[in-house]
Amino acid sequence: MTTVADFTVTTNRGETLDLATKKGKVLLVVNTASKCGFTPQYDGLEALYQQFKDQDFEVLGFPCNQFGAQEPGNADEIAEFCKVNFGVTFPLMAKVDVNGDDASPLFDWMKSEKKGLMGSTSIKWNFTKFLIDREGNVVKRYGPQDAPKTIVKDIEKLL
Repeated sequence: MTTVADFTVTTNRGETLDLATKKGKVLLVVNTASKCGFTPQYDGLEALYQQFKDQDFEVLGFPCNQFGAQEPGNADEIAEFCKVNFGVTFPLMAKVDVNGDDASPLFDWMKSEKKGLMGSTSIKWNFTKFLIDREGNVVKRYGPQDAPKTIVKDIEKLL
């Protein structure tokens, strides 16, 4: 059976990150963008990270430019924007595609594990969120309109 531990991703510094190192943690994986109406969710994501990071919880942000070209910057610009405007300290990854032929294998897997509205596998917009349990399984998928604070109870159940 596939779990999140079977994937490697690239950090915003260009380093390879083996997600097997995250085994035992609860993860919230999010496709993000800096120029989106949902961008203020960075505040809520950071609040979740601060609230639960000492309980083996982590937010992983994956910038994506596929929706309205709302993430045009390079890795340094994205990291600076997130830190200066939202105080983001959770890990940011390299920019990825979440749909299409060049989609990140991690996102392809998560989408197949938890489909969206009406069984859709594609991601519709920025700030789609996937909650991963300590064993590396996708537990739930949240749409962009789901504010991070609404996920607290689901996170607490997994911790």
